[in-house]
Amino acid sequence: MSTRRTILSTAFPEAFKQLLGLHEIVTEAATEAGLDPKLIELLKIRSSQLNGCAYCTDMHTRDARKLDETERRLYLLPVWRETDLYTEQERAALALAESMTTLSQTQDVPDEVYQPAAELFSERQLVVLAWATAVINTFNRFGVASRTPLPRAV
Repeated sequence: MSTRRTILSTAFPEAFKQLLGLHEIVTEAATEAGLDPKLIELLKIRSSQLNGCAYCTDMHTRDARKLDETERRLYLLPVWRETDLYTEQERAALALAESMTTLSQTQDVPDEVYQPAAELFSERQLVVLAWATAVINTFNRFGVASRTPLPRAV
């Protein structure tokens, strides 16, 4: 039998409001830096998949579809390295996001991951990608710890 979990995001609304504000700042910075919104959604989806956050994976997959992301690319995101469906920039951003998301296992973002991203993105873009990854990882941790249920209707 599963223990009832507190939905952490609603149990401390003052802090969650600040996290949402940070998310808005990062989203605005991504736009200002010229980052493709689809790329940001792919990064969020992939990090959410790695963290096992069904709620965020569901939300950001739906958000990506609203941006006209293709079903095929969404289905193949877990195996992006095995396809040629993703651009060089997307591949570098996904590798960076994966490396940052799995820090507890690897203890490092290796140069062979960081360097391609640093070469393909401006410094501002790279910083925004890192912040977007950090923010989604924070949301994922609350979603997983709370076992946040999926919305009933979409």
